[in-house]
Amino acid sequence: MPPDTLEFEEPIAVLLKEIEALSMLPRTPQRQEGIDQLHRRIESIRADIYARLTPWQRVLVARHPNRPTVLDYVNRMFTQFTEISGDRRFADDHAMVAGFARYKDEPVMIVGHHKGAGGDTKQKIYRNFGYARPEGYRKALRAMKLAEKFGRAVIAFIDTPAAYPGVESEERGIAEAIALNLREMAVLDVPIVVIVHGEGGSGGALGIAIGDRILMHEFAIYSVIPPEGCAAILWRDAGRKVEAAEALRLTAPDLINFGVVDEIVAEPIGGAHTNHELATSLLDAALERTLREVWAMDSATRLEARYQKFRQMGNIGIQETDHQ
Repeated sequence: MPPDTLEFEEPIAVLLKEIEALSMLPRTPQRQEGIDQLHRRIESIRADIYARLTPWQRVLVARHPNRPTVLDYVNRMFTQFTEISGDRRFADDHAMVAGFARYKDEPVMIVGHHKGAGGDTKQKIYRNFGYARPEGYRKALRAMKLAEKFGRAVIAFIDTPAAYPGVESEERGIAEAIALNLREMAVLDVPIVVIVHGEGGSGGALGIAIGDRILMHEFAIYSVIPPEGCAAILWRDAGRKVEAAEALRLTAPDLINFGVVDEIVAEPIGGAHTNHELATSLLDAALERTLREVWAMDSATRLEARYQKFRQMGNIGIQETDHQ
């Protein structure tokens, strides 16, 4: 299969090979019409496949190497982006991006995970595959405190498998860094909009995901643990990851039903990785509307609503039963 094609997209891969073969032949009007027909068939098949993805297939889409990164969105949606580096304690964490920017000519602060772009292995290593260390969360909090000082809204982009689990993370206090972010973001006195646009994994995601509104892309995932880890813990068998993905209820439709996220952001047919420009346009419309709504609230109301939002998560409620 073509390298960018996922395992469940085999019918599309066959057609792409046909297009590639035809494209190598001399161009004629009839041959071009054949290529155009194949493209239309691909769009039709892709729409059918993506209308009925399983939870595990959504995991694969969320992890697609060509999925837009935080900087892809920043470069298309924002202007005057000025990156902030370092946590002023230990080092700069390249898995976490933070910086000042302007959105629709309004000043904002960006924080977000970065896995590395496309199939560039050096970039992925440089970004530590999106696994942020304690200094990454401390850098993000430093940036958010600056946003509060200057009255800027915070926009957080979530795309990480988890916080980095290595020994050095434990030595430098990863749990404390994430816990501090949770506490401080809960009372940060500026609007916070969270965008889960890829993989929202465990506390690594939650460490910058306390906000007034949580937007989630259609094919993103958001979970307390990756499916492989869940399967290894529950069944001692990471191979049962497909079963774990279904049990975790990690898809956007699941999470909006549970009240964990506030809005599902539509993606291009076939996922955001197929059309970065359209994916950006769809997100832009949702973000502009959401920011306007959150800024319209006064500070006390906004903070109370944020508190209640997270206080109520997991409160399923118990139906009282008459045992008489």
